[in-house]
This record gives sequence, structure tokens and C-alpha cells, in this order.
Amino acid sequence: MKGIKTKIKLFLALAALIVVGIYYYVALPAINIHSTDFWLFLIVALVILLVISVGRKMMHLQTKEDFRDLRYEIRGRKSPKVILAVLAAVIVVFAVGSILSSPIVNAKKYHNLLVPETGNFAEEIEQISYNQIPLLDKASAELLGNRKMGSMVDMVSQFEVSPLYSQINYQGRPVRVTPLVYASPIKWFTNQSNGIPAYITIDMATQDTELVKVPEGIRYSESEYFNRNIYRHLRFQYPTYLFDQLSFEIDDEGTPYWICPVKEFTIGLFGGQTIGKVVLCNAVTGECQSMDVEDCPTWVDRVYPADLLVQMYDYHGTLVNGFINSVLGQKGCLHTTAGYNYLAKDDDVWVYTGVTSVSGDRSNVGFVLMNQRTKETKYYEVAGAEEYSAMESAEGQVQNLGYRATFPLLLNISGEPTYFIALKDNAGLVKKYAMVNIQRYQNVAIGDTVAECEKTYVKMLREEGQVDNTVLTEDASSVTGTIRRMAQGVVDGNTHFYLVLEGNDQIYDVSMAEFMEIVRYDVGDEITLSYLAGDPAATVISLGDDSGEPETDGISAQPEAKSEETEAETTAPAQEVSGESEDGKSAPSEA
Repeated sequence: MKGIKTKIKLFLALAALIVVGIYYYVALPAINIHSTDFWLFLIVALVILLVISVGRKMMHLQTKEDFRDLRYEIRGRKSPKVILAVLAAVIVVFAVGSILSSPIVNAKKYHNLLVPETGNFAEEIEQISYNQIPLLDKASAELLGNRKMGSMVDMVSQFEVSPLYSQINYQGRPVRVTPLVYASPIKWFTNQSNGIPAYITIDMATQDTELVKVPEGIRYSESEYFNRNIYRHLRFQYPTYLFDQLSFEIDDEGTPYWICPVKEFTIGLFGGQTIGKVVLCNAVTGECQSMDVEDCPTWVDRVYPADLLVQMYDYHGTLVNGFINSVLGQKGCLHTTAGYNYLAKDDDVWVYTGVTSVSGDRSNVGFVLMNQRTKETKYYEVAGAEEYSAMESAEGQVQNLGYRATFPLLLNISGEPTYFIALKDNAGLVKKYAMVNIQRYQNVAIGDTVAECEKTYVKMLREEGQVDNTVLTEDASSVTGTIRRMAQGVVDGNTHFYLVLEGNDQIYDVSMAEFMEIVRYDVGDEITLSYLAGDPAATVISLGDDSGEPETDGISAQPEAKSEETEAETTAPAQEVSGESEDGKSAPSEA
């Protein structure tokens, strides 16, 4: 009889070990006292041990007497009492640790998790060129990625596109990159020996989409099922590490990596989360490198998840005068707006979001930029409309078309903080672009291209007196040359002259409404132009004499009289040849 009891206990113990092992393999809790999953794992394990220790009695619980006998059994035996004591202690430590880690008793520490520096917008945020502006949001990138995958007939039946789409800076350009995944468990079974064959990159400025093949195959990914699953691979390599949100990136040579931030808790057991280390895992070979954040290579862009940075800034803004004030009086409390975007700056990816008061008004007191690699944070005090007000303002300009605005991107346009917004149709395709002045959000410029949108926006700023010619000249370039070709067209009811100079294929756009004196010039004349770079045409902001000194800026200066001989040669303007382009505007014609 005694031997049977021993065998039953051994069987139950073995069953418990199997259950615990399966739970660990599936749930992958870190063996770390700062992990809530680890404490829950301990509680579950202790409960299972308790059940095993009194298992025979529990199998026959039917009457009140049976429950009374169970209590006596627990009191009379040492092992159940020890397990119960440990279980109670674990629960108490978990509960007390949770309270002592909360902002309720650590408001100042939470406030100092992230300390922003105050910056100067006009000096620190440079005006970027068109090929560096991310024109697409993640949803639009997903459309392009799925379309590209649909064209790969040799892969589309076996693989799908992962929804990750990490935004990175790749060779100086804003790019979203994402791996392929197995289309189903059956597809995994038939293809896992060779791994995932490719990943997709999408240039966010040009919308160029490329499927990059990996000859060796991506063998470690989220879509693997057993030991090559990236989370399980990392857990077995680093059983004590607490990993935050993983991102998929590529190095400068195009080698795919998993960037795996390691959580660090600086307040109590579970509070004050930041990032202390980062693990770089080669997605092809599975080789891992663990390093401090300060030692992370510069090609890595996403060490600090965007949601974590936003949460840390919210702690900084709301707990400025303590926890009670953050709930009741809320004096001086600020928080981020409901949304964020990404900005490429200094070869890093920065998270942008607005800062507003907790009172719920629809205006921003400023905005922050947070570096995802270093946690460096800059606060810019620029009061104006919050992002969703700007989005509604942009949508109001095209309400007859029913286009919807994406979350804005912050740009410096002629020294003015400006929301740049893509406008999409019901199919999710970008159709137009809008620029909205942050401080005067009723000032909205719309264009079919970024260049056209900026041209309209800058003109509007000049007419409103928000920028003067001095600001524009700082961003402008000058050129002197002989007119080789000259064409004329009508855009939105205004006549424009389009010039091409000798030895230069750049097209220069001169608005006749601003520069009436352009009619005095003809092919063969020398001319000096100040212009803002653009594609396909540069926007002329002033005309000058041959010495290069500006003769008029299109705002207040008047042109000097040319000689009668020159004037006589140019009084006959270039003949206008009308023609409708695809967008309904009169096409420019060669003089």
C-alpha cells in the first residue's frame, strides 16, 4: 500500500514538472524578480505543488467532513504548511512591491525618468529636401508591400508580408522594412528548412518598393513555431532578460537583424521602466550580441520603443507637481497628444508628438522630439493647433473629394513650424498633400505634389506677412546665366514663365503675378535668379541684375528700367500656346 502511494506521488510530481515545463516553453517568462510573469509563474508552481502534496485528499472532497479532514491534514503535515507559507509570502511581496513601485509614492522619480532639453525650432530643425520627407504612413506602406508581394508569383502562395514595417534611416533615406512570414502552419512545415527567402523595403519618400532576397534565408523570425521562434531563441539565450518590443532592421550592408531592447526597472520591483541593454540578433544565423545602449552601433535606429518614450514624457509632464496634483488640481500638468509620427534627423529616427494641457483643449503648447536610439529629448515651445485640428482643417479644403488626412509630420518650411499631411482616398492611396501652419492652422496649402504644395504654402506665408524675404533668402540659392529656353503657361489662373539657362537643365518657375518685369526678358538675355529648390521646377523668389545683386524680391522692390534697346527687344512676349494637361491645368509651352 505504501509503495502505491509513493508511485502516485512520483507520478503526480512528474506530471507537475511536465505541466510547468510546457508552461515555461509556451509562456517564456524571464527568471527575473522584476518580471510580473515570473511572480505569476511562481504562484502557479506553488499552487501545483500544494495540490500534489494533498492530492489524495482533494480527490475525495465531497462533504463538510472531508474539508475538515483536509484542514487537519494540512495542519498535521509539514510540507503543505511550508508551501502555504511560501505562497502567502510570494503574494504579499508581489502586492507590496507593486504598490511601492507605483507613481503614487514615487512621483518625483517618475518625473525624472526623462528630462527634456528646451530647443530652438528655427535653429535646430533644418529644412529638409523632398527626397527625405516620409510621404507615406504605415497603412500606405502596407498597401505597397502587399501589392509588391502579390506580384511575386513564386512566393505569394507560400508567404505573406509581416505587419511590422519598422521605420528606419537606411543610407540616409527614410525607409520602412519588414520581413515575410509563413502563410500558414502547413506552409511553414514545407518551407522551414530553407527559411524565409526575403524581406521588403519601402522608400517612404519616393514610394519605391523592393523585395530583397536573402540567399541563406531568414531562419529566426516571429512566424517560426519551435526553437527558431525569435522570442524562444532569445529566452533560451538570455533567461533573465526582460525584452521590450522587438523591431526588424537592416544594417548598412542589408543584413537583416532583430533589435531587442532589454527592460531595466529603476523604481522598486516593477516601476520606472527604461532600456538598459540591447541585443542584436542576426536573423539569418541567430548569432546574438548583448551590449549597453551607449555601445549600440549607429545604424540601429529603434532601441527605445515609441510607446515607451511617449509614456516617459507623460510621466514627466503630469507628475511635475506630485501625484495628487496630477489627479485633482492638475496645475502645470501637460501630456502628449493622442498620436505620434517619425522624423529623420542627424541619421537617427526621432519620435514626434505634440504637447498639450490635460484640460482637454484643442491646442498645443509645444512639441517634443525623442531619439529612439539614445533617448535624447528636445522640447520646442511653439503654441498652436494640435494635430487633429490641423487634420480637420486640411480635410476641410478637400471635403468635396472626401479625402482623409494622415497624422501630421512636423517640418520647417521657411523658418515656420508646419504640419505636413498626406491626404488619402477611400482606397488608402495618397492623392494630395497639405501644409498647415501650426500657429495659424486656418492657413492651409494643398498641392498634387510636395513641390507644388510648398510653393503654394510659401506664397501664402509671404502674403500673410508671416515670413519676409530675409528668411526666404537664407534658404535660397542664386544663379546667373543666359536664357536658353523660355516657356509660358497658366496655373490656377496665373501666368508663369518657365526658364532654362545655358549649361543647366534645371527649370525655374517665375510667377508673372509677382514678377511682371519677366516679360522684358527673352531667349539670349542674361538673368540672375534667387530660387528655392524644387522638383520638377525651382521656385524663383527674386530677380536680379547681372552682378548678382537682387533687383526685385517680388514683394516691394520695383525693377530698374532697362535700356531702351533691351526693352525694345523684349516687349513682344513669348507667344502662349494653350494646352490642357492631365490635371486640367494649362500646360507650359515653349516660346
